[in-house]
Amino acid sequence: MSIEWKAEEHTVNGVKTQVLSAGKGEPLMFWHGAGTGGGWDFLAPLTEKFKVYLPYHPGWGGSADETSMTTTQDFVMHYLELLDLMKLGKVDLVGFSMGGWFASTFATQHSERLKKLVLVAPAGLRVKEHPTLDLFKIKPEEIAPYLAENLAALGPPPDPTDIDFIVNAYREQTSLARIAWERIYDSKLPKYLHRITVPTLFVWGKQDRIIPEAQSATWTKLVKGSKLQTFSPAGHLVLNEKPEAVKAIGEFLAA
Repeated sequence: MSIEWKAEEHTVNGVKTQVLSAGKGEPLMFWHGAGTGGGWDFLAPLTEKFKVYLPYHPGWGGSADETSMTTTQDFVMHYLELLDLMKLGKVDLVGFSMGGWFASTFATQHSERLKKLVLVAPAGLRVKEHPTLDLFKIKPEEIAPYLAENLAALGPPPDPTDIDFIVNAYREQTSLARIAWERIYDSKLPKYLHRITVPTLFVWGKQDRIIPEAQSATWTKLVKGSKLQTFSPAGHLVLNEKPEAVKAIGEFLAA
């Protein structure tokens, strides 16, 4: 099922930010991960119950580059400003991978702006025994097996000679490098996760090769009262591979 997205632009502190929206109902914001090439049709079930807003992070998709945004805190402030500009009070927030890092950090500081929080295979923690994969060691054209157990869930593979694919992949890698070249975690985040005071659900693919599902034990220990749902067989792109994972998110938010 494809989604008919409406695109709008907001200028946040001088940064052009594109926001896609679809559906109707209570506001739900989805913060994407480090890659945007696969599209967002997996969110279709959520648009039946919620008004889904999908902003592209600065440096990704239809949003402008902003080289001064080099920390997760920069993105926290960017989205706090965006929520104000869009006159959105409390929202449900779903953050995936890198977007989960942003969302968890946002929630430690601004839980009052959230109804519920869902973190899907979030980046942001250093779990020594189960380290996050260094994405900068993987060529874009070789990433697919790291993303999913069922490659068919990713759709047709991109043409590695497609200039648009090459340029977009380089741009998004560059944007990621600004915040994660040295480390894709925040050593200070663990001591603040107790400040998340809204109902929180973690969603993970059991076969995640990028951010191992074994990290979930650390997350759920630090975010008090949080719940975990895992899906198998599924890799990092669990929402693409497992429609039941998207259904679980909708049920958690609607309950």
